[in-house]
Amino acid sequence: MRVAVVIPAYNEEKAIGKVIKEVRACCSHVFVVDDGSNDATAEVARAAGAMVLRHVLNRGQGAALATGIAAALESGADIIVTFDADGQMDPKDIASLVAPIEAGLCDVALGSRFLVRHCEEAEGRRGNPGRDRFAGVRDDNKERQRMPLIRKLTLKVALAFTQLTTGLKLTDTHNGLRAFSRQAAFDLELHCDRMAHASEILEEINRHGWRYREVPVHIRYTEYSMKKGQKLSGAFKILRDLIMSSWTRE
Repeated sequence: MRVAVVIPAYNEEKAIGKVIKEVRACCSHVFVVDDGSNDATAEVARAAGAMVLRHVLNRGQGAALATGIAAALESGADIIVTFDADGQMDPKDIASLVAPIEAGLCDVALGSRFLVRHCEEAEGRRGNPGRDRFAGVRDDNKERQRMPLIRKLTLKVALAFTQLTTGLKLTDTHNGLRAFSRQAAFDLELHCDRMAHASEILEEINRHGWRYREVPVHIRYTEYSMKKGQKLSGAFKILRDLIMSSWTRE
């Protein structure tokens, strides 16, 4: 199957080159949407081997994803993975997200930083036939779950909101690492241009009745990435956009 990775980027010239090189080691089809950057993001991304699309104005991550997904579909992608530009995500997790879709077990795979993969050897047994090799268990390791306090609060609010509005049982609601089958990506409708698109995607899963799975992924909290998107005002903006999106859908 042809897998394409879509990376929305805004003023990421410092990180985007390394991110693309790491991703291309796992997937050769990479689309970067430069969302109105005023630095050299587009030039660096193109030099690193990505197909670059550009918004003249900064519209937000949701709008950038919509643009990238449309381009990936036009290129003939069978599975589309969304990926962040700041270096937090591990490209090695792409294969884990794609696997259950390739196996026909789900339409959408959602990355979760709060799950860990089953480790048969650590549990003293091998190849349990009753165990789902694509599944995970809750991660109780506090070191793994380390993240800024504002981010934790934002995720808790988003999780409660998602369960209230969609009924989906999830452990992580605002993880940008996801994979969509071609049909799911084609039917996906994003109306929130900015960060509330993450919850909007979950609403789409519920609305279409898509089969979904959470897959354990790793988040790398670097000094660079932690400086971006951790303000309390950002959390309020996400909540505001979620509420406005719900009103417009009624």
